[in-house]
Amino acid sequence: MGAGHGHGHPTGGPRAHAGGRHRRRLALSFALVAAFFVVELAAGLLSGSLALISDAGHMAADVVALGAALVATKIATRPDHTGRRTYGSYRAEVFASGLAVLLMLGVAVYVVVEAVGRIGSEVTIDVGPVLLVGLLGLVVNVIALFLLRAGAKESLNVKGAYYEVLADTAGSVGVLVAGVLVLVTDMVVWDTLVALGIGAFVAVRAVVLGRQVLAVLGQHVPADLDLPELTAELVALPGVADVHDLHVWTLTSGMHVATAHLVLDDDPRTDGHAVLLAAQRVLRHDHGVEHATLQVEQRPTTDCHEVTW
Repeated sequence: MGAGHGHGHPTGGPRAHAGGRHRRRLALSFALVAAFFVVELAAGLLSGSLALISDAGHMAADVVALGAALVATKIATRPDHTGRRTYGSYRAEVFASGLAVLLMLGVAVYVVVEAVGRIGSEVTIDVGPVLLVGLLGLVVNVIALFLLRAGAKESLNVKGAYYEVLADTAGSVGVLVAGVLVLVTDMVVWDTLVALGIGAFVAVRAVVLGRQVLAVLGQHVPADLDLPELTAELVALPGVADVHDLHVWTLTSGMHVATAHLVLDDDPRTDGHAVLLAAQRVLRHDHGVEHATLQVEQRPTTDCHEVTW
């Protein structure tokens, strides 16, 4: 059996993972959003506005998302001196995203419980702070969007943070709408209804993000990759008779990894190294798999057939 391993390596390093070139803007956005989260939460508790509290919970998820992006850019450049983390620490971002999911679901549950508790009770809201904080939140989010816009075009990680802030911008608009409606109609129920709307939005986004986190931790095939199509393209390469033990999964957002065994045909002129390079090109350029471990075989091994997964 003639066998060898080929590795396709990431070409962008930390920048490809989390927008290392935009780390300063990411840090500034994190500082702005984190500071405003404290202000909004305090204002919500003091004013009695459920809409402010629910939006503060949403902004807390933004803080986690931005913080995860910052951590990812840092650990992406940190070498592993222990020799135990052969894939590095890239999945710290995934665990942070899981924490964000739990946080957002907690906010949604809290809002629903508070809204139900207000049924049939007299509730007063200080509208002035609601409008002021809602307007301030809108300004903070717009600034953060401006800071992250360029990085979102280059990095999936920064793009995720950008969309988090974009969603919270909608929450700030909702807070302003709630404040204006309560001021004009003198009906506190508008604050509760807007809060429920924001809570439902947060819950839906938490479920979507949670499914993505579980898919990564479960090592599912990336959603944007067609495995049968990839298999067919590898089999169609000159010199390849068969492909088996093909596995593709996501290490963290924007970083796909693959392993596969390529069985060569019977033509003695077939160059195993050329097949290896061609397969790497297909994986990297056509399917976005930057790192691939490929084994070239003259014929399938017994061990391969015995493996059931």
